[in-house]
Amino acid sequence: MKMGDHHWDESAAPVKGTIVVTVDLAAQVLSVFRDGHEIGAAAVLFGADAKPTPLGVYPITQKDADHVSNIYHAPMPYMLRLTNDGISIHASEVADGYMTHGCIGVPLAFAKKLFAAVKLGDKVIVTRGEALEVGQPVKAI
Repeated sequence: MKMGDHHWDESAAPVKGTIVVTVDLAAQVLSVFRDGHEIGAAAVLFGADAKPTPLGVYPITQKDADHVSNIYHAPMPYMLRLTNDGISIHASEVADGYMTHGCIGVPLAFAKKLFAAVKLGDKVIVTRGEALEVGQPVKAI
């Protein structure tokens, strides 16, 4: 995917089911799965060297469609909080040369769909190019 690209297609997925979001920082791609079916993917921005995006498995702990960062005083539309120290997924200008302060930035149209699809407690798995065989657990380190 190129910067700014995204797709969303729920037609082959169950209407209800467990949502899992994966973020591969090496590929710069966020994918959304419902009961194992990919329903969306987007090219993403992530943290610069001074403020890297942390790896790990995080529950979504807050949703705020109109959030403004209290640290950077910047709009973070369709914010999905991952950590208590400000790391989240949110709408952003996703283009070459842009980066975040540790957050995961996605295109606005995609952020709206993601925000509507997830609920508090859904898991977000952030890795850096980790590949798994069937049945292997996610280490996210």
